[in-house]
Amino acid sequence: MRRWSGRCSTRSSRPRASTCRRIEPVTAADPAVLEALCAEAGCRGFVHAVSLDTGREVGLDPDGPVVPASTIKVLVALEAERAFLDGRLDPAERVRVTDANRTTGPVGLSLHRGDVEMSVGDLVVPMLTFSDNVATDLLIGRLGLEALARAGDRLGLTGTRIDCDLRDLIDSIAVDAGFADWAAVEATAEDDAVVLARVRAARALRADVAPMRTTARDLTTVLRAVWEEDAGLRVRFLMARQVGKDRIARGFGDDSRVAAKSGSLFRVWRNEVGVVIRPDGRSAAVAVLLHTPAGDVDDRTVNDAIAKIASHAVDAVLGSSA
Repeated sequence: MRRWSGRCSTRSSRPRASTCRRIEPVTAADPAVLEALCAEAGCRGFVHAVSLDTGREVGLDPDGPVVPASTIKVLVALEAERAFLDGRLDPAERVRVTDANRTTGPVGLSLHRGDVEMSVGDLVVPMLTFSDNVATDLLIGRLGLEALARAGDRLGLTGTRIDCDLRDLIDSIAVDAGFADWAAVEATAEDDAVVLARVRAARALRADVAPMRTTARDLTTVLRAVWEEDAGLRVRFLMARQVGKDRIARGFGDDSRVAAKSGSLFRVWRNEVGVVIRPDGRSAAVAVLLHTPAGDVDDRTVNDAIAKIASHAVDAVLGSSA
C-alpha cells in the first residue's frame, strides 16, 4: 500500500503533458449548462462564480456542503498573511520539520527523510504552489483552529468548518477504514481495491459530516477577500504560480491570467478555485467542486469538465471574451 501515499493528498498528481491543451469554451450563458456539464462527466457539481467588478454571479448548488480538500489552503494562507501583518506570527521564526511533525503527502516536505528547517513565512510558498501538506499543518498549528474559525466569521462564511488539521483528517479516514492511522494503511498487505473502497466511504469524504467542509460560495468569498485585502497580495502572487495548470486555466486562452488552487481527495472530490483576469482587466472568482463517490471517473474527464464549467461560469458573469 505504500504506493498509496500520494492518494491521501489533497491535490492531484502532476499532469501529463498531453492534458495541457486548452479546453474550448462553452458559449451558452445558462446555469443549466453547468449541471449538464457535470452530468456529462459523471459527477455531481457545486459551482459558484462572481464578478469581482460588478458582483454578478452564477451558481450550481453554490451553498451545498462540499469537502474542500486543498482548496481550503487559500483561507489558511490568507489568515497566515494577516497574522504576519498584525504581528500575531513572526514570518522570520524558524521551524524544523522532523518525522514527528511530518504530515503524509505525495510531494514536498512529506517526502524528505531528514530534518528540514525554514521560516514560518516561507511555509506559505510550498502550501500554495504545490499543495504541501506539512507546511499547511505547521501553519494551522501556529494559527490555531479557533483563529481560522474567527477568520471565517469575519468573512461571513456560513458553511465552512475546519475542525482538525490535515494529519488528523487523514488519520480519521484510516480509522473509518478499519486501521489505527494512515501509516497502517500504507503498511497493510490487504487488497488495494478493498481498502480503497473502505477509504472512500469515510466520514471525512462525506460533506454533510466532514470535519473540513465548506461551500462553493464560501470559497469565492475567500477569493474576493484575497483580491481585496493587503494581506492577500502574496497569496495572489503564489496562487498564480501553482504548479498544476490542468483544470481552470485550460478553460481560458493565454491572454487571460489565472491564479488558482487545486484540491483532490481519493478521486471522490476533485476541485479547483481561482480568479480569472481578462485582458481588459475584468475579473471573476470561480469555484468548481466535483463529487464522484465511487472514484470511477478518470482524471482527464474530470479536469476537462472543470475547465469547461469554469469557462462557462466566468463567461456568464463577465460576458463572452469572444
